[in-house]
Amino acid sequence: MALNGIQIFKLTPKKNCKECGCPTCMAFSMKVAQGAMKIEQCPHMSDEALASLSEATAPPMKTIKIGTGAEEHSLGGETVLFRHEKTFVSKPRYAVALCTCMDDAAVEAKLAEIPKVDYDRIGERMYAELVYVNCGEGADAAKYTALVEKAAGLGRTLVLDCKDPEIAKAALAVCKDSKPVLNGADASNYEAMNAVATEAGVVLGVSGKDLNELYDTTAALEKLGNKNLVLDTTGADIKETFANTVQVRRAALKDQDRTFGYPSIVNLVKIAKGDLHLQAALASMFTMKYGSIIVMEQMTYAEALPLYGLRQNVYTDPQKPMKVEPGIYPLNGADENAVVVTTVDFALTYFVVSGELERSGVPLNLVINDAGGLSVLTSWAAGKFSGNSISAYIKENVEPKVKSRKLIIPGKVAVLKGDLEAKLPGWEIIVGPREAVQLVKFLKDMQADGQI
Repeated sequence: MALNGIQIFKLTPKKNCKECGCPTCMAFSMKVAQGAMKIEQCPHMSDEALASLSEATAPPMKTIKIGTGAEEHSLGGETVLFRHEKTFVSKPRYAVALCTCMDDAAVEAKLAEIPKVDYDRIGERMYAELVYVNCGEGADAAKYTALVEKAAGLGRTLVLDCKDPEIAKAALAVCKDSKPVLNGADASNYEAMNAVATEAGVVLGVSGKDLNELYDTTAALEKLGNKNLVLDTTGADIKETFANTVQVRRAALKDQDRTFGYPSIVNLVKIAKGDLHLQAALASMFTMKYGSIIVMEQMTYAEALPLYGLRQNVYTDPQKPMKVEPGIYPLNGADENAVVVTTVDFALTYFVVSGELERSGVPLNLVINDAGGLSVLTSWAAGKFSGNSISAYIKENVEPKVKSRKLIIPGKVAVLKGDLEAKLPGWEIIVGPREAVQLVKFLKDMQADGQI
């Protein structure tokens, strides 16, 4: 069970040095107990105290790392069941399934299809991060290893679904450096699979015929010293899979049962095989409740656009505004003579506006200053997107770099025109349209009239 502030305080050095940012060791201990700070932030904590406190104060769900380099992904580490309580930490990852039961043409078609979905949405790359490689019945080591090698060629992190220790060992020999997941341990083979996963240094997936068996097998693996695990909560049907996934998460976070404190795998191919529409709906459900790796038969734009939008909304910290960095963003080959357009730093506004500006084809410099990560009208009402803030930023950061003295402001804050003309002598202030979708026509009309 987690320690309270008094228990943590007893092990602190009691120096009240303030180096951790708290006024006293007691205040620091209370924040650690609440999860607001980490015990390692005390620079004077002894090694013995750290050792005894780290496990007790760690989140009830472990953070598991899979993959390497740019394809390294974090799973788990959650502390709450509901986003409104705090925030979710590690977004679910989507996997596209391959199987040795597929013929060569189907495999090649699937491998060619996976990279086609790869786009940016509000500064985040959207693509299928994982490939799930299933070892079907009757497949030997050579056939499975050949399929794993083909999947590895995509450069994505792999999840190997294989319950035969010898076949798994052969497959890991060609991909273990990329740190895949070996999803193959159950009550019948966990010792052998544990040995294979430990030797390769990869995460081990655990499954069971029901929750009791899953719990007992996970506990047995922990006794063997392996806590680098993920739990396959896929059941016989949708109802059982949902119940398993929610109960595992609830046991870990509410009951503080660390044996279930691991990320989960939900295999939609097993419970909705062939029904792509149902898989898409289930992927949405398990994005919220509580899949860490969600396996699907395909990931096309039809699935991706709503699914990644949902994931981004759910796994964005509601306490932090989505902002872009202030700066000058040249678009369409703009140089120092191109007209200046300004808007707020709210990420959604920026990406909508910049997309329309790029679509116009007109060279221009998009200037973003710090507006608190709020929308145009909200930041204006809060005094963060004002004549003072815009003019100060332009004088300090834009005038030394841009020769143009034409500034287009959002139509929703046309009221700023007079103030900006007074504060930016020599600049022509142009009021743009109220909506981003009107920017293309507005700019092309200005270009046709010779104004820019």
